[in-house]
This record gives sequence, C-alpha cells and structure tokens, in this order.
Amino acid sequence: MLQLKGRVNSSNVMKALWVLDEIGLDYEREDVGGAFGKNRETPYLNLNPNGRIPTIIDGDLVLWESNSIVRYLAATHSAGALWPTDPAARARCDMWMDWQLTELVHGMVPVFHGLIRKSPEERDMDAIAAARDDWAGKWRILDDHLSRNTYIGGDTFTMADIPIGPLAYRWYELPIEREDFSNLQRWYDLICARPAFQKHCMTGLS
Repeated sequence: MLQLKGRVNSSNVMKALWVLDEIGLDYEREDVGGAFGKNRETPYLNLNPNGRIPTIIDGDLVLWESNSIVRYLAATHSAGALWPTDPAARARCDMWMDWQLTELVHGMVPVFHGLIRKSPEERDMDAIAAARDDWAGKWRILDDHLSRNTYIGGDTFTMADIPIGPLAYRWYELPIEREDFSNLQRWYDLICARPAFQKHCMTGLS
C-alpha cells in the first residue's frame, strides 16, 4: 500500500491527500513535520534529504516535492482525466503548477505565518501588508486567466487545480482585505463542492 509521510495541516501535504482521494487510492499516512518532528531524523532524511514534507513511498519508488507527487499520481491513476494525455493541454497544467511554486506561494507564506503561526507580539504588520499586496497581484493574474477558462487547466478539473486549491482556501479564510476577484470566486466555488477538497483542505487554519 502507498505510504504518505506528512502532517495534515501542511498545504503541500493537502495536495497529496486531495489527489489520493480524487483517484480513490488506498494509502497509509504517518504524521511527520511541525510539532510531530521526525523530518530531521536520519530515517526520514534517507528518504528525503531536504527534510521537507510530503514524501510518498509507492513500491520501490520514493518521491518528494508535492507537485511531482500530484503529477505522478495523476499520471499513473487518472491519465486522460486529472493528467491530460494531450501534450499541449498537459503543458498548460504544468505551467500553472510551476507558477504556484514560483509565484503564488511566496506571497502566502509571510501572510499565513505572520497571522496564524506567530503571536500578536511577534507580527510585523507592515511586512504582512506588503506580502498581502504581492499575493493579491498573483491572484489577479489567475482571475484574468479564469475569465477565459472554467478551471485552471481549461474546461475540466485537472491536476492543475490541486496545488492552487489549498492556497485559495487560505486566501479566502485569512483575516485580510480581499479584492473582488469574481472569476477566482467562481472557480473556488467549484472546487469547494468537491468532497475530497472539503475533507482535506477546508480544515481550518493552523
């Protein structure tokens, strides 16, 4: 049985949990990272030398990097659906999945950690406000894209939606000012209706 290592309140682990439930694959999960530790211990570092989460073990395959895990699981268990078989369609999905890592996540981290994982006394509100503005600019890019597309990858739900979903939940749940991104809201309403997203991503902020 596939093994997943990582704590459930990590947005990167949420991606893996979401795709696993979308494809209906059985798995075992072990809490690793954060308060659970273990990710800096030798047994885990032998699997993932970066000490980050998640990591999956599927037979002889050990795989880390959350978006790589999403791609692998979609390709092996949902080709033609979550994983587009058309190279151009798949490349568009890959583009937005990479954008999530290179652009979208960077505005989220200072806002989320500043407001949720730091005490009021530790917060730098100017830094949080600046990061929120940067983050809003990234959502504006996606909102424009979604004015022409039902989902991030096109007309249907694909692997491209999965990395962005957990960050969208935080955008809408954090106590921050939010612009009226109507296309983003429409897409977000669609993914909020998916049971696997509800189960693994709509779980509060911690």
